[in-house]
Parts: sequence; structure tokens; C-alpha cells
Amino acid sequence: MRNIIIADNQDITRAGITYLLSQIDGCSCQMVTDKSGLIAQLKEQPESVIIVDYTLFDFVGETDLQIITLRFPRAHIILWSEDLSLEFIQSVVNMDNKISILLKDARMSEIQQCIEYALRGERYLCQHVTEMLLTPISAADKESTKLTKTETEILKDIALGMTTREIAEKRFSSFHTVNTHRKNIFRKLGVNNVYEAIRYAMRMGLVDAAEYYI
Repeated sequence: MRNIIIADNQDITRAGITYLLSQIDGCSCQMVTDKSGLIAQLKEQPESVIIVDYTLFDFVGETDLQIITLRFPRAHIILWSEDLSLEFIQSVVNMDNKISILLKDARMSEIQQCIEYALRGERYLCQHVTEMLLTPISAADKESTKLTKTETEILKDIALGMTTREIAEKRFSSFHTVNTHRKNIFRKLGVNNVYEAIRYAMRMGLVDAAEYYI
């Protein structure tokens, strides 16, 4: 029986994936909420399939992902996320052929197929990811990586530990507006989580290391 580890902090996502897996014969399911729990499960069952939301899990960056692949080479990882940058996807595709990528806008048939591929030890890339990899990058796209003044200010607030709601209150904006800015910042910088965004802010001098308290 093949073990599947769900590494996700959202109850509704875990419930949905668990229901889907209950329809697949020959697999058991475990849940973890942080990196230490994931490592502990992999030590017991190193051939597991891991379904992880990279953008919400406590991975600091690509290095954490690479360490998992090196320590547990028989494991297969499914990156299941709302949004991933093209640069990150390209890096992951080159990192290891036992990493599948599935964005949350994928159809149910793609989700089922991805899990089936992973259980056989084969890589699967959803249609959206495949299209991203095949679409040429134009000069206009490269120019769009520049942050606006508002995005730079919000990035600094994120680096200083403020939540999206706190930033919205500070700027007299709606939660939705700030959340949209946040997504645009991540996309433009080619980062996938707060930790990576903070490292960028510190490298660019947007926030002093002494102020960083997350």
C-alpha cells in the first residue's frame, strides 16, 4: 500500500484531498501541518507521495524542497498551489523528475491523473503549468517585473511582519485590494511565499535586518 502525505494547513483543502484519495484503492493517507512533521513521516515511510501547498507550507524556499528530494529520493512530491512563478517552475522542473506540479485551477480530471502518475513514480505537469513553460517571455513581460511605489511600500510592510488586514487598515484600503497587490508583488519578483519576498526586500534595502522580526 502506497502512503500519501497531505502537507497543507487549510482544513477545507485537506478535507477535499482526503475525500478524493478515499476513492483510490491501495493507498493510505497521513496529514502533517509543518516541515518537522513531514520529515518525521518520511523517515517512517520514505516512499510516500507528498501533496504539499508550497505557498502556504513552512518551506523557506527552494532549498527546503531540494533537501527533501535529496534526503528521500524515493518520495514523490506534488506541488499543489494557487499560483507559482515561472522562474520557480523552471527551477523545480530541472531540480528533480519526481516533482509534479498542479495548480489549484486544475480540472478534477487533472488532479486525479496527477495522483495516479505520482503513485506510479511519474512526473505530471498540469495544463496551465505546461502552457507557462511553453509561452515565450516578451520584453514587455520582463519590463513588468518593476514594482510600483505602492507595491514597494506594501512589500516593506509585509517584511516588517504586518498581515494583509493590518496593511489594508494602515492604507485605508480594502483587504481585497491589498491582497491583489500582494499577489502582483509575488508574481513580479518571481517569489512564491512571504519568506522569499522578505529576503528580496532585505537584499534591496527596503527593510533593515534589525527591523525584521518574523
